[in-house]
Amino acid sequence: MPTDELQEHPSFMLAKSLPEPWRTHFPKSREEALAFRPYMERSALASRVLVVAKTRIECAWSAYIDAVPGENHDREQDSVLQDGSKLLERIARVLFPRFEGVPYAK
Repeated sequence: MPTDELQEHPSFMLAKSLPEPWRTHFPKSREEALAFRPYMERSALASRVLVVAKTRIECAWSAYIDAVPGENHDREQDSVLQDGSKLLERIARVLFPRFEGVPYAK
């Protein structure tokens, strides 16, 4: 019979190896995965150009860019995540250095 360690999801093992605050943020068990809430951060490159980064449950993150009306970035960030273009990792890491040590989603 397999041990619990052998049954542990690879994302849980990766989360345990990350530096803080990411080790605490990402789920390390099934229970934590069920309660996971992504972290989001945004950067306005111009009033009508918004970049939004968001963590993903599998212990990774992605950043997206899109043109927005520029009226309220709080309301516009969800549309950037849904319809925006995914940034190349090298560009995303320059804009969001806070994610150092966390894998960029492929």
